[in-house]
Amino acid sequence: MPEPDQVLPGQNTLVPKKVSGRYIRFYGPILDALSALGGSATPREVKAWILERFDLSEEDRNRTLKSGQNAVGNEIAWARDYLKRVGFIDPSQSGVWKLTSEGEKTHLTLEQARSLRTEIYQELAKRMREQANEVTRQPADDAEEELPPEEPNLIGTIQGLSPSGFERLCQRILREAGFSEVHVTGRSGDGGIDGDGILQVNELVSFRVLFQCKRFQGSVGAGTIRDFRGAMTGRTDKGILLTTGSFTREAEKEASREGAPPIELVDGERLVHLMERLRLGVVPRTVFDVDDRFFDEYRL
Repeated sequence: MPEPDQVLPGQNTLVPKKVSGRYIRFYGPILDALSALGGSATPREVKAWILERFDLSEEDRNRTLKSGQNAVGNEIAWARDYLKRVGFIDPSQSGVWKLTSEGEKTHLTLEQARSLRTEIYQELAKRMREQANEVTRQPADDAEEELPPEEPNLIGTIQGLSPSGFERLCQRILREAGFSEVHVTGRSGDGGIDGDGILQVNELVSFRVLFQCKRFQGSVGAGTIRDFRGAMTGRTDKGILLTTGSFTREAEKEASREGAPPIELVDGERLVHLMERLRLGVVPRTVFDVDDRFFDEYRL
């Protein structure tokens, strides 16, 4: 019987011992995903590639941290941060993750990932001792590590809004994303329809879009998608469902079910990236990390 939290030989299956803090299980999959996607990809593309090929439980997929952030997305972001530290992913890229030449030729098993993690913390401990005579403590495998350095706690702020405030925020986001005549209905008994807008595709083509807003930390299920689609019937064939939480795998399948009007799903992670791209509710800043290797030639 395989040990907990290992990759089964010959299978694309992750068997986590514990969910929280287990980001090392994604070291290898991230490198594999980037390699399969042509050497570079957005964080969302990497996560989608991993979730499609690895048999994570629904509990694992949908678990959220105290901040409301999806746990798997958080772990993948942490894993990327450490792969960046060891030179497998280009640290100069922000919106796109790109393999370095070293990363392109590297494939990591889970055991190799564990060894790599130990090496990283030993190096960090060495640097800390040299700089401040302090030892970096390696966190326990089951510790929750929230919010990687590149991820602000934006989702927690959004979840703290009132339901009407979140609806108005979604209205603003849709306007900034190119929609016009965006209205928040605010009517009860409207089948979950929170608003509508017009998307102008080009000078000749436009269509009406209905949207629904779900402000909570849990996962939206397939039933909510079906109810939303039912409310859309006879009014439009286009819908957008925005949530600060996540969507179950069944909900994602239902949203794109063949023969039914498609519904665009915007989860909390995508909502954050969208607001960052539109510069809504965030203040851009530049952060510089010390490139220790740059100084190697001057230490001789």
